[in-house]
Amino acid sequence: MLILSKPRVVRRAQLNGVSKGGEHPLWSRSGFKPRSRSRLIVKRIFDLVVALAVLLVSSPLIGLIALLIIIDDGLPVLFVQQRVGRAGRSFRCLKFRTMRVGTGAQGGGLKVSAGDARLTRVGRRLRDWTLDEIPQLINVVKGEMSIVGPRPWVEEQAAYCSATEKRRFHMRPGMAGWAWIHGRNHLPFEERIRLDLWYIDHWSLWLDVKILAKAFVLLFRRVGVYVPAEAYASLVKPAPSNESS
Repeated sequence: MLILSKPRVVRRAQLNGVSKGGEHPLWSRSGFKPRSRSRLIVKRIFDLVVALAVLLVSSPLIGLIALLIIIDDGLPVLFVQQRVGRAGRSFRCLKFRTMRVGTGAQGGGLKVSAGDARLTRVGRRLRDWTLDEIPQLINVVKGEMSIVGPRPWVEEQAAYCSATEKRRFHMRPGMAGWAWIHGRNHLPFEERIRLDLWYIDHWSLWLDVKILAKAFVLLFRRVGVYVPAEAYASLVKPAPSNESS
């Protein structure tokens, strides 16, 4: 099983901006903190049960959302983007498409504001209620993500983590996380990393349950959905075809 396997060293040259002098491997085997195999098995079972249950219950909603996206702005229904997962492994992260086709590199790039002209009518409503992230349940079932964990980042974001901060990638990225429930996109980038590291150091299944419960409440408050104008101003350069967080 993937959850039981030892993290592989990613044999990839540095990401853009990771280090200033020469090539530097982004991940190393020595940096990974051992985890209890039994606890990780329980977390994986928890992920599968929750993801499959929600997919089953929400299947009519998923079909309706797909239909509304097609009616509003045509195909494709899904937005697929490479994200950095556990141990630096890249995976294809799924979301319902919320932007007009071909506009990802325009405007704010990684920034998506409440009045962003790139958003479709349906896409704006999906983002308001975080419904655009429902397809990530498929990533959870495939073992690429977890229900709870640090949010999956694009490589441009991951490149700004120091060697110590890359500990946030010691566990699978999650649909909700410790940083997510403490401000989400309103948090400064450095604060997100700090909270992610706290989660890595204090993780337990009970903590996951508490995070998930609070995330469910926050969904109805719609807090931190959009990125403030200053959040990425000096941190991440716009990349083509990005829909952030």
